Amino acid sequence: MLTTTHFIHHVYFWLANPGSKEDHAALLQGLQALSKTPSIKQFHIGVPAATNREVIETSYDISWLVVFDTPEEQDAYQVDAIHLHFVDTCKHLWKKVVVYDSVGA
Repeated sequence: MLTTTHFIHHVYFWLANPGSKEDHAALLQGLQALSKTPSIKQFHIGVPAATNREVIETSYDISWLVVFDTPEEQDAYQVDAIHLHFVDTCKHLWKKVVVYDSVGA
């Protein structure tokens, strides 16, 4: 169960070559490796659901949802060697990234 102290980090990726199965697989592999970052408590890798309503954004290729216990753990994640390696080795795969961070209300 999530609490008001949890920090949610949700990243949406648009691939530079959206039709490339190889690039899609490479980003998935990179995210799987990224999930080994010690401060991550839970994660989910997703693709757009087959829903069709005016308010739903489905133009992204892959989403990355991460749960941290505290904002400080998210700060540690940002500078962790695993995260830095992911960005360095995978940044060529995307043309756009949008991040939504949230904490409990």
